[in-house]
Amino acid sequence: MKLAAPSPALYIAVFLLITTVASIGASPPRLMRLPASSNKNYLTNEEHWFNQTLDHFSPYDHRQFRQRYYEYLDDFQTPNGPIFLKICGESACSGITNDYLAVLAKKFGAAVVSLEHRYYGKSTPFNSSTTENLRYLSSKQALFDLAAFRQYYQESLNLKLERSNIDNPWFVFGVSYSGALSAWFRLKFPHLTCGSLASSAVVEAVYNFTDFDKQIGESAGPECKSVLQEITRLVDQKLESNGKALKTLFSAAQLKNDGDFMYFLADAAVTAFQYGNPDKVCIPLIEAKKAGKDLVEAYATYVKEYYVKSLGVSVETYDQQHLKKTTLTGGSSDRLWWFQVCTEVAYFQVAPSNDSIRSSKVDTRYHLDLCKNVFGEGVFPDVNATNLYYGGKRIAGSKIIFTNGSQDPWRHASKQTSSPEMPSYIIKCHNCGHGTDMRGCPQSPLVPEGDAKNCSSPDAVNTVRKQIIEHIDLWLSQCQSSGACSM
Repeated sequence: MKLAAPSPALYIAVFLLITTVASIGASPPRLMRLPASSNKNYLTNEEHWFNQTLDHFSPYDHRQFRQRYYEYLDDFQTPNGPIFLKICGESACSGITNDYLAVLAKKFGAAVVSLEHRYYGKSTPFNSSTTENLRYLSSKQALFDLAAFRQYYQESLNLKLERSNIDNPWFVFGVSYSGALSAWFRLKFPHLTCGSLASSAVVEAVYNFTDFDKQIGESAGPECKSVLQEITRLVDQKLESNGKALKTLFSAAQLKNDGDFMYFLADAAVTAFQYGNPDKVCIPLIEAKKAGKDLVEAYATYVKEYYVKSLGVSVETYDQQHLKKTTLTGGSSDRLWWFQVCTEVAYFQVAPSNDSIRSSKVDTRYHLDLCKNVFGEGVFPDVNATNLYYGGKRIAGSKIIFTNGSQDPWRHASKQTSSPEMPSYIIKCHNCGHGTDMRGCPQSPLVPEGDAKNCSSPDAVNTVRKQIIEHIDLWLSQCQSSGACSM
């Protein structure tokens, strides 16, 4: 175990030391796991730590673990400027990325703080990820982590500024799963934030997520969709006749399970649409079709050159034997996210009964068998309980902004219909994918400050960003005028 004893005085002292010298101023079902950014794409990657409660729901278990966070104070208008809490999601959090939030921080004079999700990266309570050790990994525990961190950081800031009972206005941001956490945090802890931005927020747990594949077909368009479907048929045939040679062609011979292999091939196509690069997959395949070339070989080239080589995706992360490993490594995020998939949210990206792009081998049984094989008997997602707890698309919160890219398949697990105090915006353009409002498009490689100029319709992105600014401005002012800044 890596459990730390509580030491409030120590971490307050560390905070004071740091801030004295600082200038105040989607994995298998992947969500937002883009390749690691270079240092120039970070506002900061200086690590800070505090002691977090392991189990927020037990009155008897007082164990703690060290949780990593980051702070960026260059634009902070001391002492009463807002604090923007950027939630990290289902992967290691290596710093505060220089996306559109940097623009918002400068505009509003905000401090930016970001907390790494429990178990991911360096914020791990245990030395191994056995199923037993993962029992404290859940969105519910993560939300309490955020609440505890917000209280700790505010008290630390007050101590530094030699004041008490003062609350800066807080606003919460997240993309994808962390977008869902952003919405859920506002829902469950409305007294701790003035509002939240839930970008591409997957707030509804979905058991059989057939709309995911359907959206890929719509985003691809008739011609590209037809080619992708033909490739799937050819691959299915070759898998039966000479699976070993086929997997070798894709440099994926290690994937002994045919379902793992077909999931890998489906994800490779999905990623192009999800992250705003549809032409990366469609143009070479359509050209190969017109030229009478071997479509399977053409797709293998795309997978190896773009998905694996350019994006840095590891074939190993699709291997169930790899997912069963409990030793903590740089690739542990895949096992951790699958645990959340297999216990809370599902998002099983299964093939629809007809007109599917992905192989019928990627079905419900494949996912349930994976959960059982990787984590043991009795592990399966209780999506009804998750949606009952949070509300799914019927979330009954307030002051939450929902945004989605028109080509992103994940938007069908998000709230896409506006309601009072919870506006929802769809950014429509040829390469508007996952988190377009915060990251711009295309998102790979990541463009600092989320520049929208690479979008096919930058005006569509900027229009939504204008709406975001108006809501943040209004809700922060309401928060201040109502006296919500006093604890």
